[in-house]
Order: sequence, then structure tokens, then C-alpha cells
Amino acid sequence: PRVLVNNEYYTTVLSKAVDKKDKSYLSEQMQAASWLVRALDQRAQTILKTAAAIIEEQDPFFLYGIEFLRPLTLKDIAEEIDMHESTISRVTSNKYIGTPRGIFELKYFFSSSISSADGGGAYSSEAVKAKIKTLIDQEDVKAILSDDAIVTHLKAEGVDVARRTVAKYREALNIPSSVQRRKIKKNLAG
Repeated sequence: PRVLVNNEYYTTVLSKAVDKKDKSYLSEQMQAASWLVRALDQRAQTILKTAAAIIEEQDPFFLYGIEFLRPLTLKDIAEEIDMHESTISRVTSNKYIGTPRGIFELKYFFSSSISSADGGGAYSSEAVKAKIKTLIDQEDVKAILSDDAIVTHLKAEGVDVARRTVAKYREALNIPSSVQRRKIKKNLAG
């Protein structure tokens, strides 16, 4: 919503003021209100510019899904829209965007990178987490994947990741270890 100052009301109130002190007070308040309106408009423009730059950078994510989320830093966006990194950090904190893929906090689109095994492009940590989740979701009851096996699968897909990173991401996703998953899946199957 747009915030505006009611100039007609200001003019009416100002015309009723007889004392110079009252007129000065009203003028100060009008200046403060005008400043607030400009500041809110500038803030909205900054949010819009930032969101547009994020969407442009993360276009593959919007088209194809989480596994195509690119590594992105606050600095990347700050340089692109010619603003300070701290401004981008404030603009993206606690701000959400509705997309065809769901509602996401703007901070979600910033993630560290994992290098590719073939020396090509890097992968976003969120994309790697999604790949890990997909592998685990597709595992057979008789062939539960260990963290080492997940590393092997990811390297085959070109993602160069350490076993401890897989364990860290798996735990962040609240996915139990292979031993625990084996027990859970046996209990569900049997």
C-alpha cells in the first residue's frame, strides 16, 4: 500500500492556525511526514530491485526446482544493484516472496557453494541438500545408503562433497543415519 500525506487536510489545519508557533509546528510535522513517505518509497524500491536481481540470478530454480538453486552471496546482489552488502542483508531479512514453487524468505536464495567434481560450475548447498534428500527418499529398504554411498552417488552426478558434509546436511534435514533408517524402514515394512 502507498502512504500519502493528505495535503488538503494540512492546508485546512494550517489556515486555522493563528499563532506563528503553531504554523511552525505544523510545517515541521509536514516535513517529517514528507520525509517518511519518501523513505518508505525508497525502501519499497530497494526491496523490489533486490527481489528482481535475486529472481534473475536464481532463474533456473524457478524454472526447474531446488536442485538448480545456484550459489549466491549478498555481495553478488549488492554489486549487481550498486548497493552496500549490509543494505541487502537488511532488505532480505524477514521478507518473503510468493512464487509458483511456494513462499520463501529472500535469505533462502543465498547459500554457499559446493564445487563440482568435473571442475565445472558450483552447486548451492541447498541444491546439494535436495539431492541428498532425493537419494534417501528413493532408497530401497534392502539397500539403505550410508553417507559414504551418498558421497559416491553425488560424485557420479558431478558434486564434489565430503562425507562429513553429507552427514551435516543430512542432520540439518532431520534425516536419521543409515543405521537408524534401516531399523525404521524394517519396522515399517515388517
